[in-house]
Amino acid sequence: MDPIGFSKHDHTHCIADNLAQIEAHCAKAGLQLTPVRKRVVEILLHQHRALGAYDILDRLRAEGLGSQPPVAYRALDFLVSHGFAHKIERLNAFVACAHPGEVHDPAFLICRKCDGVAEAQTKANAGQLGSSAKLAGFQIERAVVEAEGICPNCTSDVAP
Repeated sequence: MDPIGFSKHDHTHCIADNLAQIEAHCAKAGLQLTPVRKRVVEILLHQHRALGAYDILDRLRAEGLGSQPPVAYRALDFLVSHGFAHKIERLNAFVACAHPGEVHDPAFLICRKCDGVAEAQTKANAGQLGSSAKLAGFQIERAVVEAEGICPNCTSDVAP
């Protein structure tokens, strides 16, 4: 899986494909993709950057889809629990999953200048972390990997 977010791509196609995968997965699994849940994932898909729950709530409110925080948080909980979105712990914000419906261990590359986020692939049980866990007799069930730096789009803004 290639990282998405900093690379040039057809963003309209990216949004449509991602939404189609989510809708198909929900139909197959018998999950209810309510209008609010669908709109929240569309909001997240619109940009490859992390959005806070209150940013999402402001957009929902402006569209008449809800004005109370539980509206946004319930939709985000649904999306995260089913792998359609991820919480970026460092930013206390959310991004749409770049590979919905696929089993994967994401790592997040976070630009400290623009808050852009790219999702990359990692293996929590492999590499140094996996080796250290194995030596300690620890079984990794979930790992959140977040790296902060400067994305290619902002690199030109950084003085040498």
